[in-house]
Amino acid sequence: MVDASTAEFEQHRRFLTGLAYRMLGSLADAQDIVQEAFLRWHGAAPSGLASPRAWLGKVVTRLCLDAMKSARARRETYVGQWLPEPIIEPIDAPLYAAADDRIDAPVALMLALERLSPLERAAFILHDIFEIAFKDVADALHRSEAACRQLLVRARSHVGEPKPRFEVDAEEATRLTSAFFAATNSGDATALRDLLADAARLHGDGGGKRPATLNILYGAEKIGRFFAGLAQKPTAHPNPIWSGPLRINGLPGFVAMDLFGALQVTALEIEDGRIGAIYSMRNPDKLAGAEAFLPATIHP
Repeated sequence: MVDASTAEFEQHRRFLTGLAYRMLGSLADAQDIVQEAFLRWHGAAPSGLASPRAWLGKVVTRLCLDAMKSARARRETYVGQWLPEPIIEPIDAPLYAAADDRIDAPVALMLALERLSPLERAAFILHDIFEIAFKDVADALHRSEAACRQLLVRARSHVGEPKPRFEVDAEEATRLTSAFFAATNSGDATALRDLLADAARLHGDGGGKRPATLNILYGAEKIGRFFAGLAQKPTAHPNPIWSGPLRINGLPGFVAMDLFGALQVTALEIEDGRIGAIYSMRNPDKLAGAEAFLPATIHP
């Protein structure tokens, strides 16, 4: 039987996990932070808290800021582009309207947050995403309210105001995802260009452990030629295993496995019926659990 204290904590778990994920870009690290917060909740939380959410948010923020010191050092030596650990869900998973209920965050936002200092990132996430009052932001960051307002001004200058998600219905998401997968694996550059916006972008993250584009590729023509070239390589898998359409950080996407058992998670940013950005995540350190979304027949 769950005690009252644990039940109270569980009411805030999704909020805390989403906060830590946005701070760190790693679901595994976020879950570790939330577990540490759970232990502190049972061992150090004052009795009669007016706002358990605010107290727990402060604890998670401080733990994340400590963790970011080593994380930023690792990013400085990261090979190629960095993408966040993907949050993978079924294509028809419920879309949560409230930020407290969403663990994932759009990939474009996560990349923009990478340009911020840890304190700027925390101020932006706490205030602009979770709508936490400046008084509580200041308490979490151990700064004055005036200083936190300045942090937010600097953060917004890099990120801008949070943008609403461009929602794609399941039918369109399925059509475009399936067409993109077919075009990239057949090497049909013409079909691929027809799916892409003229100013499309391709982001790839192999972390130095899997082949991936070291720099962002821009433009439908260049991206089409890139995938056509991949399909012609001797190591290309003629019938790759894939999951079918899924939702990756709120975007249409899929999980695939090549001939050698290497996993890839791809998310597609879609607007006005065209693919504007492709996020290809290949670093195996970030893909724990992704294989579970592939057809069960491939498992022993």
